[in-house]
Amino acid sequence: MPARRSKPKPRAKKPRRVSDSLTVSVLQSTLESTADGILVVDDEGRIVSHNRRFEEMWRLSAQQIAANDSPALIAHVQDQLVDPDAFAAGVRQRYADPESDSFDILSFKDGRILERYSLPLRMDGHVVGRVWSFRDVTARRRAECVQEAVYRISHTAHMVDNLQELLGAIHEIVGELMPAKNFYVSLYDAEHDRLEFPYFVDEYDTARDIPPRKLRKGLTEYVLRTGQPLLATPEVYENLVAAGEAELIGTPSIDWLGVPLKVRDRTIGVVVTQTYSPGVRYGESERDILTFVSAQMAMAIERKRVEDAWREQSELLQRIVDNIPVMLAFLDEQGRIQWGNREWTRTLGYDIAEARERDLFAELYPDPGEQRRLRDSIGAPVGQWTDFRTRTRHGTVLDTIWANAPLTGGGWLAIGMDVSERRRAEERYRSFIAQSSEGVSRLEVDPPVPLKLPEEEQVDRVYAGARIAECNDAMARMYGFKEARDLVGTRLAELHNVNDPTNREQIRSFIRAGYRVSDSETREHDRDGRPRVFLNNVVGFVEDGHLVRVWGTQRDVTDQRHLEEQFRQSQKMEAVGQLAGGIAHDFNNLLTAILGNTQLLLRELPPGDSKRGDVEEIRKASERAASLTRQLLAYSRRQMLQPVVLDLNVVVAEMDKLLRRLIGEHIALVTVLAPGLGRVKADPNQLEQVIVNLAVNARDAMPEGGKLTIETANVDLDETFAQAHLGSVPGAYAMLAVTDTGFGMDATVRAHLFEPFFTTKEVGKGTGLGLATVYGIVKQSDGYISVYSEPGHGSSFKIYLPRIATPARAAAGPQKGGPARGTETVLVVEDEPAVLSLSRRALEAQGYVVLAASDAASALRVVERHGGMIHLLLTDVVMPGLSGRELADQLAGQRPGIRVLYMSGYPGDAVVQHGTLPSGSAFLQKPFSPDGLARKVRDLLDARP
Repeated sequence: MPARRSKPKPRAKKPRRVSDSLTVSVLQSTLESTADGILVVDDEGRIVSHNRRFEEMWRLSAQQIAANDSPALIAHVQDQLVDPDAFAAGVRQRYADPESDSFDILSFKDGRILERYSLPLRMDGHVVGRVWSFRDVTARRRAECVQEAVYRISHTAHMVDNLQELLGAIHEIVGELMPAKNFYVSLYDAEHDRLEFPYFVDEYDTARDIPPRKLRKGLTEYVLRTGQPLLATPEVYENLVAAGEAELIGTPSIDWLGVPLKVRDRTIGVVVTQTYSPGVRYGESERDILTFVSAQMAMAIERKRVEDAWREQSELLQRIVDNIPVMLAFLDEQGRIQWGNREWTRTLGYDIAEARERDLFAELYPDPGEQRRLRDSIGAPVGQWTDFRTRTRHGTVLDTIWANAPLTGGGWLAIGMDVSERRRAEERYRSFIAQSSEGVSRLEVDPPVPLKLPEEEQVDRVYAGARIAECNDAMARMYGFKEARDLVGTRLAELHNVNDPTNREQIRSFIRAGYRVSDSETREHDRDGRPRVFLNNVVGFVEDGHLVRVWGTQRDVTDQRHLEEQFRQSQKMEAVGQLAGGIAHDFNNLLTAILGNTQLLLRELPPGDSKRGDVEEIRKASERAASLTRQLLAYSRRQMLQPVVLDLNVVVAEMDKLLRRLIGEHIALVTVLAPGLGRVKADPNQLEQVIVNLAVNARDAMPEGGKLTIETANVDLDETFAQAHLGSVPGAYAMLAVTDTGFGMDATVRAHLFEPFFTTKEVGKGTGLGLATVYGIVKQSDGYISVYSEPGHGSSFKIYLPRIATPARAAAGPQKGGPARGTETVLVVEDEPAVLSLSRRALEAQGYVVLAASDAASALRVVERHGGMIHLLLTDVVMPGLSGRELADQLAGQRPGIRVLYMSGYPGDAVVQHGTLPSGSAFLQKPFSPDGLARKVRDLLDARP
């Protein structure tokens, strides 16, 4: 019997409390070691256990866990989620069905993604709670999304129609990976060295169409310059600004993230996303995401830009081909038509199908010789045009020109134009040129003149190389030839007087004005050597920096210039004659005394006296002098005036049409004729000459247009006026004023205005006798003339002719009685010292308190110092600095109720019409008498407001 084995001695059992504690410790360590967040709750949702990872995922504090307040915890969790309602609904579903398990995805506002698992907690076969497990899959999901985004960007690039749609799709894709509410793409334009913004979305800078801008020191330029991604937090941005690397452009953001868009080693732009919300910040993960997708973005953008450019170019070329007024056709290597554009079909009437089916050349060119010429032209040098007569499908014969160019793949591109209308226009033009009364010519310059040569050398070469290549018959006749062909081939130097400084200066002006000149005179000669004067308009044609051709028109003004010269000479001679006559008259008085005294002396000397010979010599010399004075008087042709009683208003009215033709349409003529104007006694022809001369003088002062005002009025000149204006006489006058808005004159010009031969016009443009003639006629008519003018304010000539009594209306006598006196305060502003002094003395003599100032600035200072009432402002209209009206406007605000009386050397109506004064203004015209001034002031002060 086998020995019985002894039983092993039983081990001592650990107490159950120790074993359970070890199990719990192991489980707790395992719970804390897992990467998932674990939460264990009882069947009422109270927390039983959790690990630290759960706290970190949900950003819970120990105090929040210890409070075990389920509603508060759920609210805290919901604040972090993108869809809090779905989270809460899932929790409710699990507790409503304790036996169920679940799985779903939670998306956080900060971009994190968690997988949530939920299982029932069972003990002894009963559900006593629930275990929640949370796994952070952000990195994995982002990697998957990024990979998907790269694919979607590539796919989208092939699907969208243009770059704008592509960038919008990219924005949407990036926005699924990271916060990208504010997003833009900037592309670098290397050709213009600037940034363009084809896509820009921003919650503050709401403008979508951002114009291109030159490179500056923005963050976009920094990324473009460095070629590296930039996450510009506030701290990073401040450091860049401090280092001078960046400056603020646009609305400041909290985080700014920019990544360069690179194609191979070339940076084509920058993609940027930025945030303005403290709750949305960027970190390395967002930078990495944007950097990862940027490569695919850059390739997609570059490809789409190329596609867009190609499509635009193709569309442009197609539009050009379809709409160009030129026929285009493809010919195969055998010369058969394969394709034609719209213009080809429209012009010839055939479609491409017909062209491919049969030989159209036989229909387009029925003449076999023309067909051969067409076939021979195929393959001609590029740019060589050939003329054809082409018959359309409808039987119309057109003038066409054709050229062709070889195609890379074989065949030819035929280029044709219908020039029928051009041919007809050329014929009309040539007919017009042939029938024109003006000379028209084309000069070819051979050899061409380089523009870089010195001016004088260019002049010499133009004379040496310019020949008439084409001209009309009118041009030939100007030079004494019958037909144009007789003049063609003639050198310019054979026609011009080359040594005439005027001609050389004309060529210089042509060069200086950019090889064109208008209304330029040249002195030339015809085939018989007779001098001619031509008025020229010339245009030069420049090719490759050389003057090669000159087109011009010319008009023969020889006779006109001769007549003008005769007229100028006649006027000068007339003036000289008048001067000579005056000298002869005075000298005759002297000679009368000399001759008379010599005769008396001869009577007293006995015959044989030795002194008689000397006295005889004196007598003979005096008689020769008398003979000279008689010649001077004969030369002067002094004429007697034929004065008649006339009405100046009628004279002016009858000259209206003449004056309007004389001054031209660019000048407005305004007449202001006073009713009841007194009659004058004057020679009507001479008076008309006065008005014409003044109108011509005004016209020449307004080359750009303006206004000419002719005004009449009854005027009384008193002794004071006569003393201040030498040559005038007190009395009743009819005044004729001629006022223009031209250049005006300064004091120097006014001082010599009526002198014979004095003129401000350039040589050859005036005789200097027009105003001298006016002066003489007025003086001979017992009148007086004055002029008021200032530079830039035009001129006003006033002629005073004595009024005479007529049966129709008696001459008005001077106003009886002196003007009423006054005690009011009057501010007088006048820049002419003599007028200022006269006005002050005249008003003070009538009892007024007078404040005087020489200009507006001084007047304002006087008003500021004067504390009392100022009843009336008497001011000149045109003054240095502020004008009279501007002064009145300022004083109206300071002194309400002040009355204003304007004075001027211009007629009142002309001043108002020029816009210097508002209509209805009180006005006193210079010259005025002290009594006239006092009456005007009193009337204005007594008038109702």
